Amino acid sequence: MPRSPYRTAFFSLLLSTGLAGCQAPTNEQAAGRAPVSAQALQAVLPHFDQNWAMRKLWEDGLAEVATYDAERVVYKKPRRFEYTMITVKEEFNQQFNVKTDDYKRQDLFPVMKINQFCAIPADQYPYHYLTSLFFRRDQPVALYKMTTSSQEWCGNTFKSIIDDGVNFEMWYHSYWDGEGSSNRDLRRDVFLEDALPYTLRSLKFDSRPAFSLVVMDLQQTNRAKPPVYYQARLSTADVPADKQNPAAWRVSIQLAPDKANTYLFAKEYPNLLLHQSTWDGRTLQLKGVRRYAYWPK
Repeated sequence: MPRSPYRTAFFSLLLSTGLAGCQAPTNEQAAGRAPVSAQALQAVLPHFDQNWAMRKLWEDGLAEVATYDAERVVYKKPRRFEYTMITVKEEFNQQFNVKTDDYKRQDLFPVMKINQFCAIPADQYPYHYLTSLFFRRDQPVALYKMTTSSQEWCGNTFKSIIDDGVNFEMWYHSYWDGEGSSNRDLRRDVFLEDALPYTLRSLKFDSRPAFSLVVMDLQQTNRAKPPVYYQARLSTADVPADKQNPAAWRVSIQLAPDKANTYLFAKEYPNLLLHQSTWDGRTLQLKGVRRYAYWPK
């Protein structure tokens, strides 16, 4: 498939970088690299509400800004910091594949943007991450576009994933030896681990869904190694309220025999992420949420 002028121009503007790397895949992970047909992703769609983001809540012109008390292991130590997750409806134009400034254009289409930002203090210097995920508004499961970057004193890393209609196409620019600047095709029939805090909000929780899925490992890192694909299993449970916590839905994802992630979502729409705990030591605990226009006029 020929590269579009957009992708060629886009790649020429990539920055550079690095931080915590991906681990070598286990046998179970390597097995997940076997091709899976598009029907594998289609088969799980009935478990999700495709109209989840079509409600009037997202028409008020404001962003949902949720802040979390967070923890992540950096240099073999757990680091505490604040994590911000922004969810907002935007209008993209097809020409540039970004948020439009001209709302009279004829090539507009609505997307949901999820920005994930954090600054992590460490012993020598801080780490900064910003991940932007984009989904077509009526498709909360299928990723449309993602960019993620890291900045720390050793350098910058930037990765972009675009749905080209056949595969996910990744462009990357890394300061790490053996990585540098290049591109690769990725599987398209996957759930991105980075996107799960958004995608799982659209589950049909009342039916207690349970199903198999393919999960691509976390891309919010400073490395640009080939991704790891997990043949995972999702299950859902009802968590009653107690004196300290409201009632919630618990979603468990078993990535491998020794690797499991857990997510708690509020029962009331818009099913905000309340808590996250992952196999590699990342945790999120909701601290507060508000709706406001965070961009300057």
